[in-house]
Amino acid sequence: MATPTSLPIAFKVLTVNVHKGFTTFNRRFMLHELREAVRGVAADLVFLQEVQGSHQRHAQRVANFPQVPHYEFLADTIWSQYAYGRNAVYDNGDHGNALLSKFPITHYENHDISIRGPERRGMLHCVLQPPGHHLPVHAVCVHLGLQESHRQQQLQRVCDLINSFPADEPVVLAGDFNDWRHRAHAVLQREAGLEEVFVHAFGRAVRTFPASMPLLALDRIYVRNAAVHAPLELPRKPWDQLSDHAPLAAEILL
Repeated sequence: MATPTSLPIAFKVLTVNVHKGFTTFNRRFMLHELREAVRGVAADLVFLQEVQGSHQRHAQRVANFPQVPHYEFLADTIWSQYAYGRNAVYDNGDHGNALLSKFPITHYENHDISIRGPERRGMLHCVLQPPGHHLPVHAVCVHLGLQESHRQQQLQRVCDLINSFPADEPVVLAGDFNDWRHRAHAVLQREAGLEEVFVHAFGRAVRTFPASMPLLALDRIYVRNAAVHAPLELPRKPWDQLSDHAPLAAEILL
């Protein structure tokens, strides 16, 4: 329950798997166009998956490849705060999850939730402090595995992390869940009290993959301790040409 000195806070959330800045099948490098589209949403929090930290070969061969990490390039002058969780490291570079924030990030930690084998996965936990609000907000950006058995174990780790937060503090969990069987909703609701924004509004998750003709609902936005949460409609274009995943956006009121 909010104290009398706490102000209601409304903010906008965007989540998108940026596919390392390339379109489906890596045909075109679209990070510059993606940056303009992300700016156009005017989100306060941007959850990014498969964002490139570095790539030496691409930096030498791809025209207009940024010389800074891609999360910094996307943040630019709009999001003064950002955090990066490196998940995959290879000969030429690395990629992972990132959060861009207009609110101060007071703490962040990346959790390795890889199970086994070469598939590297992580969840980035950021603690935010919206000005004028007496409680911090926990923002958790995830990218879960392709195998069902791996996802079930990773979902339990997500629940364990969220249940370690104080029970009254708001939580936004977003990212690429790879949950094409729609099994995550029940686990996250039962084990951690999370509600998916689009499922709450429409009775089902929204299809986001592949972006050009979405068939699978892989991307999600979950919340806990939010007074109001509502999905935001984004235009199909230009997003269907910017990555292999379509984005999701929502308005949240604390």
